[in-house]
Amino acid sequence: MELPDRIGVMLLDGCPLFPQALVPLFIFEPRYRCLLADALDGHRMMCLAMRRPGSSVERPCELAGIGLIRVSVRHPNGTSNLLLQGVSRVRLGRAVRTKPYRVHRIEPVADEVSDSLVTDALMSRVLELVEARLSLGVSIPLDAVIRLAGCPASEEPVSVADCMEALRRVRDPGILADLAATLLLPDAAMRQVVLQSPDVEERLRHLVHFLLAEVARLQQKPTSP
Repeated sequence: MELPDRIGVMLLDGCPLFPQALVPLFIFEPRYRCLLADALDGHRMMCLAMRRPGSSVERPCELAGIGLIRVSVRHPNGTSNLLLQGVSRVRLGRAVRTKPYRVHRIEPVADEVSDSLVTDALMSRVLELVEARLSLGVSIPLDAVIRLAGCPASEEPVSVADCMEALRRVRDPGILADLAATLLLPDAAMRQVVLQSPDVEERLRHLVHFLLAEVARLQQKPTSP
């Protein structure tokens, strides 16, 4: 898919956009209504970016996600619900304008993959931790894991074992890291760290660290009587 060289940017704390991820959005601010209208009249793409930590003004993080508007439903009051599908990591360049919404120059960011035994070992560790995390309780529909892993949906109830079988079929380490981060990291700052790591080995290391912490947190959580 050909990306534009500049794009409208929506700042949304707590919602990094990973490639292939599907993010539902409710558009109500006038500036983002304008962004959405312009995107629908053109390439149907927009950028979703996190605000830079500690910034007193609206400054986006340098790495963000660009997405394609799959569905958009406009309501009589001018608000809209839409479904945005991640397409690529992008590096935000200089702002072309800031009113009525931010428009930045962008540069696609490709994965930096080293075919190494270390990467294979990290993938195996990620899968172990994902299975441990899913076994401790699931806050997401398991069929979402199946769909995002690229496997056909099933009419039968989906189990943790089914999810792990689907995830083990994902041979691309960068895609596996993005998928696990999207589904299983509860903290947006954690997900942003993974998003802004083009080096796949580094991305996997961050993910292992965060999943270890999440599994430990859930294991220490008191159970209901």
